[in-house]
Amino acid sequence: MNPTEPDNTLYRTLLESTRAIPWKIDWATATFAYVGPQIEALLGWSPSSWMTVQDWADRMHPDDRERVVNFCISQSQAGVDHEADYRALTAGGDYVWIRDVVHVVRDEQGQVLALVGFMFDITERKRGEERLLLLQQELEDLSFRDGLTGVNNRRKFDAVLQREWQDARHEVRPLSLLLFDVDFFKHYNDCYGHVEGDECLRRVAQALTRATHRPGDFVARYGGEEFVLLLPASDARAALTVAERCRQEVFKAQIPHAKSPIGQLLTLSAGVGTAIPAAHDDPVRFLEEVDRRLYRAKHEGRNRIVDRAA
Repeated sequence: MNPTEPDNTLYRTLLESTRAIPWKIDWATATFAYVGPQIEALLGWSPSSWMTVQDWADRMHPDDRERVVNFCISQSQAGVDHEADYRALTAGGDYVWIRDVVHVVRDEQGQVLALVGFMFDITERKRGEERLLLLQQELEDLSFRDGLTGVNNRRKFDAVLQREWQDARHEVRPLSLLLFDVDFFKHYNDCYGHVEGDECLRRVAQALTRATHRPGDFVARYGGEEFVLLLPASDARAALTVAERCRQEVFKAQIPHAKSPIGQLLTLSAGVGTAIPAAHDDPVRFLEEVDRRLYRAKHEGRNRIVDRAA
C-alpha cells in the first residue's frame, strides 16, 4: 500500500474508535449515508434505524426541534459550517444533550453535495451549566435579600418600584405604597440590647409578610427599623386595610417594649399612599410623599397610620 494514499478501512477504524459519533447525510436525498456504530451505545438506536433526516428530527426534544431544524437547514443551504446543541431522544425515552458539529461539502460550483459531522455527548457539560445558572440565581437572590430579616432589601425594592411604576402607568391602574417605622426602636435597643433588637426586626418582618396575602405583594426592609410594602393594583381603601392588618399582626406578635412611652408592646407608625402614575409622574416623588406621611404619623404621636397629604 502506498503510504500517501488514503486507506478507507483505516479512516473508518479511527472514526469508530472515538467517542464522537461520525455521520454523513446525502443532501439530494436527505438520507443518511453513514452513522457511526457509537450511536447505539449513546442513544440506544441502531445505526440502521437512522434512514432520513426526518428520523433525526423526530428523535429531537419537541422544544428544540423547530429551532434546531430551521437553523441547520438555513445554514446548510447557505453552505456555512455550523454547530447546534439539542436534546436527543434515547430508545428508553430519556434525553441526552448532543452537540452536532456540521461541515457542508460542496462541489466546484458551490452546490451542496453532503453534510458530514460529529455528534458529541455534552450532557455533563449542560448539567454543569445548569448548576452554574442555579448558583448564579441563588447568589442574585441573596444579593436582593436582607441578611437580617430574610425579606427583600432596599436594592430589590428600588428595582421593583421602578418596574411596578411602569406597569401601573402602562395599564392605568393604581399602585399603593406603605412605609412603616418601628416606634421608639432606639429605646428598644437601649433596653433589650442589639441581639434582641435584631430578633425584634425579624419578628416585625414576619408579621408584615403574614399581612400580605397576594402573590404580587412585596415586602422589603427599607433601612434600619423601616419597612416598605408595595401593593400593585390596590386602591387607597385596600392599601389602608393592609396597613391596618400589618399593625394588627405586629400587635398579635406581642413583642414587649417596656421603654415605649406609648405602651408596653411594640407598635408601628405608617405612611400610606396610592397613585395611578401619569406619563410625567416620578416614583421618587411618590415615595417622598409617603415618607412625609410617615413622618407625620410619628410626629402626631406614633402607633398610627397617615394616608392623606397634609
